[in-house]
Amino acid sequence: MNQHEKINYVEFPATDIGATKAFFADAFGWVFVDYGPEYTAFSNEGLDGGFFQSELSASTDNGSALIVFYSDKLEQTQAKVESAGGTIVKPVYSFPGGRRFHFKDPSGNEFAVWSDVGL
Repeated sequence: MNQHEKINYVEFPATDIGATKAFFADAFGWVFVDYGPEYTAFSNEGLDGGFFQSELSASTDNGSALIVFYSDKLEQTQAKVESAGGTIVKPVYSFPGGRRFHFKDPSGNEFAVWSDVGL
């Protein structure tokens, strides 16, 4: 249900929409709906969103917001990310309240995964 004045949708650039879709399907089980060759959408993943064709990418190095996933099996999630073709850009590290790692998808977008399990 859409909620008044609440975050509703997020869009990411993708240099390679096909590779990006394959990565998120393999690593996280996402399903996509294509809206032409330059846009694909996902839903029911915690927040709905999509990927649009672009030569840009989202990274904290260039000031982008960071989307953070939660995992109750951090090392297992990292292995899935790597197996699906993601690149680890910050290995697992501890912070107050948890541990996390950062990765880039095949289009170069940076994401993180955190866990509070095992602390």
